[in-house]
Amino acid sequence: MAIFRKLLFPFSLVYGGVTRARNELYNRKILKSEKYELPVICVGNLSTGGTGKSPMIEYLIKLINSEYKVATLSRGYKRKTTGFWQLSGTETAEDVGDEPLQFKRKFPNAIVAVDAHRRNGIANLMSTGAEVILLDDAFQHRRVEAGLNILLSSYSNLYVSDLILPAGNLRESRRGAGRADIVVVTKCPQNIEKVEMERISKSLKLKKNQKLFFSYISYAEKIISKDSELTLDRLKDKEFVLVTGIANPKPLTEYLKKKGFKFRHLKFPDHHHFKESEIENLLREKMVLTTEKDYVRLKERLSPSKLYYLPIETKFVEDEEKFNREVVSFVKTK
Repeated sequence: MAIFRKLLFPFSLVYGGVTRARNELYNRKILKSEKYELPVICVGNLSTGGTGKSPMIEYLIKLINSEYKVATLSRGYKRKTTGFWQLSGTETAEDVGDEPLQFKRKFPNAIVAVDAHRRNGIANLMSTGAEVILLDDAFQHRRVEAGLNILLSSYSNLYVSDLILPAGNLRESRRGAGRADIVVVTKCPQNIEKVEMERISKSLKLKKNQKLFFSYISYAEKIISKDSELTLDRLKDKEFVLVTGIANPKPLTEYLKKKGFKFRHLKFPDHHHFKESEIENLLREKMVLTTEKDYVRLKERLSPSKLYYLPIETKFVEDEEKFNREVVSFVKTK
């Protein structure tokens, strides 16, 4: 598959040329970006997914939600509804998308909305009294100019080592990283060495004003269902199937294997809507473990006694307080 994609490189040149021309029109102010008086923070990436945007959005909500009225705005990928929708938490993933629904149910006091047209979404959120807006996956949405751009890049697939679509996974040229104020290398090994971080730092060739951080995924010690919790170690005595519908399940599968668990892995595409036939097959399983994002799509269709998810969160290898200060300082000065 990798060899076949490299054969598509000529198409990448065309796609890259189109995105480069579009970015240049925005850079020269020929195409206009909308600025806002309230703090707008964009979390995005250059690649097509799998960099940990959802855990980062949740990290930011927890960081500033106690002092400010925080709103998140997502596209609501693969949702069946259209236009602006402010979540109540009673919707289905099919209505509003899995990640926004996850945000709302996890942080009921936060304002969570979806709108493919970010300007329209922000305008609606401003009328709700939101004091800070977090844009989920909007780095390429140049019609909006965020005050703080946080760019994520996965440790296992840095954007400097990738190619533009369709030969690679980049949505635009690596030069797009120059728009970021903060770059976070995500999903690092927790024990990553200094020399490795220095090597990555040199390879990224960031500007002097750009800040670089390294983060990892922290897995909870318990798995959770609708009605109960189990310590993760209990999985050693259980037969289960792992179900994932995320862009990059490899870190999760490797983590579970290192823990000594034996399981079958059913891998589905990112944001997958499960068919009835797939649900029927899962109903035959003794136990199903899934991600928190997939759980919001499965929890109404599988028995609570057999469906569990493993919570995750973003943590920083070092300089967590420095990252927090960068974000909080932006919000306060804005």
